[in-house]
Amino acid sequence: MAYGGFGGGNMQQLMKQAQQMQRKMQEAQKQIAETEVTGSAAGGMVQVNMMADKTPVSVTIKPEAVDPEDVEMLEDMVLAALNDAMKQADLVAKDLIGPLGGAAGLM
Repeated sequence: MAYGGFGGGNMQQLMKQAQQMQRKMQEAQKQIAETEVTGSAAGGMVQVNMMADKTPVSVTIKPEAVDPEDVEMLEDMVLAALNDAMKQADLVAKDLIGPLGGAAGLM
């Protein structure tokens, strides 16, 4: 006798779907970890490269961005490039995990 409207076959189907969702989530997370994004500021004078899982890879600063008299501006440019890279990473994650619905909350 089935309780709550779930028969044995339905439960097996639900388990199978959950396992498929888990595999898809793992694949998406792997793609995120392998995708590199670039954030930039000041017309590309400062660039931050990171993986879409937000692991930093590199920072590139063009010499003309460096003004010893205005270190604060350089700091702002680095921060802006980092924030831009993080937004790019979020977009990649949203594109890859978004179709998985409620599982996106696992990020």
